[in-house]
Amino acid sequence: MVLTHTTNHTYSHPFPTVTLAFFLRYYSPQLNPFSSHVLSTDTISSHVDPETGRLHTTRVHLKKSRMPSAVMKLLPTSVTGGNGDKSSYVLETSVVDIKEGWMKTESRNMNFTGILSVVEQQHYSTTPSDQTASSNNSQPRSGTAGNSLASPISRPLSPNTFVTTTFSYHSSLGNKKPDRAALTAPDDGDDTASRRFGGWISGWGTRRIQSSIESIASNKADDQLVKSRDGMRIVLERLRNNGVVSVLRELRRREGKSVFEQ
Repeated sequence: MVLTHTTNHTYSHPFPTVTLAFFLRYYSPQLNPFSSHVLSTDTISSHVDPETGRLHTTRVHLKKSRMPSAVMKLLPTSVTGGNGDKSSYVLETSVVDIKEGWMKTESRNMNFTGILSVVEQQHYSTTPSDQTASSNNSQPRSGTAGNSLASPISRPLSPNTFVTTTFSYHSSLGNKKPDRAALTAPDDGDDTASRRFGGWISGWGTRRIQSSIESIASNKADDQLVKSRDGMRIVLERLRNNGVVSVLRELRRREGKSVFEQ
């Protein structure tokens, strides 16, 4: 069973500015004070598809553990690894179509997946979600018969950007993996730990534990989403008030770099 949670939000900023803020939101706590939990960000790949003109980007963020404390307390230390400071990797993929005015992103945790898998999907658009489908069906497409060389229709830039966010939570804690168990025979120590953990799971009920973990994570996401939007709002306001170049120049100056360095 997968628990899902969907919300809608509107940024009072044009789409190009919002997409830029999305990529800058973890740049520095000086730019976004709500990003102090992000320890590092690395770009794995980034390219523009020559046929569609869409920007495809893959990044990995290293964050302080965002596993809800209630979940950590619910599970034995043999599963969580204790109460010490933890960090986790988050894989982020994104596709931006600046001409059509949309961006799709997906983020998923790479650690603790045996306890809880969290997938965040976002769709940014210049039109509200309830109008996007009808708009796509009614607008002419380039490359249709008799108009194969037609250029995209010029449309005024919308002052707002609409985003739909969907969280998916899935816990597989306690699920059996018979194939793996058949191929690997654990030693006595591992077998004892496995029996203890299995007994703990059985006592509570596997599905009950999984549902509790998913529910706790879903409730926690509401607070995290508010902070995420507050961080985006701060970045957007700074871009609006100071300009893109001025913001980047100031950030680079503090790092001792040139914004136009080669």
